[in-house]
Amino acid sequence: MRKRTIPWLIVSAILAVGVSPNLSLAMHIADGILPVPWVGLWFLIALPFLAWGLHDLRVRSHQAPHFKALVGLTGAAVFVLSCMPIPVPVAGTCSHMCGTGLASILIGPTITVVIASVGLVFQALFLAHGGLTTLGANIVSMGVVGAFAGYGVFRLALLVRLPLFVATLLAGIFSDWATYATTSFELATGLAADSSPKMLFTAILLAFVPTQLPLGLLEGLISAMAYRFVRARRPELLAALQKGNAP
Repeated sequence: MRKRTIPWLIVSAILAVGVSPNLSLAMHIADGILPVPWVGLWFLIALPFLAWGLHDLRVRSHQAPHFKALVGLTGAAVFVLSCMPIPVPVAGTCSHMCGTGLASILIGPTITVVIASVGLVFQALFLAHGGLTTLGANIVSMGVVGAFAGYGVFRLALLVRLPLFVATLLAGIFSDWATYATTSFELATGLAADSSPKMLFTAILLAFVPTQLPLGLLEGLISAMAYRFVRARRPELLAALQKGNAP
């Protein structure tokens, strides 16, 4: 009986993601999707990281006044990348790149949480992309998990002496995939009701595999090329970041 249930869960998840006009907009969770207790929980998880990022931004801006300009440029890149939905043929929905992996390498993961939060607010208010009540959940998936996953992979890759291009490539890939895995987890735990959250998580995740796997690879390649470009054209920026405890 359990084996027969799995295909139906997958079909239901695909239909839920594809039919809902709010949920289908590039996979930022929209208002009204998550139950109120889960909305509050994700806000509570996101707030300490946001406070940490604001503190780091103040400290590093005091150390290097031009740092805010780089943060603004990085924030604009994250905003644009996460506003470019790509259709998912089998699910009838959209996926998009995030940009938080590259951002975490350039300005650090904590400040990346801040710029991701600002971008998510503007997208919710002016583009009907995501939602205000689900802002906490979206910050956790794209800002917190995306940033720290990308930064962690980058540092680990450098630790094992992989080339810088490969380290940045891996950071972009795993940041993207971690973001979507977390969003799937948030949806599964919030919508599971009487069904199994684990099975629903698998079903939702599978609905995005056809585009998110190659899209993650594309984001990794873009991240690596962008970092190489900055390193070649403006190495002094990266040197300034290293003084501020960023790679």
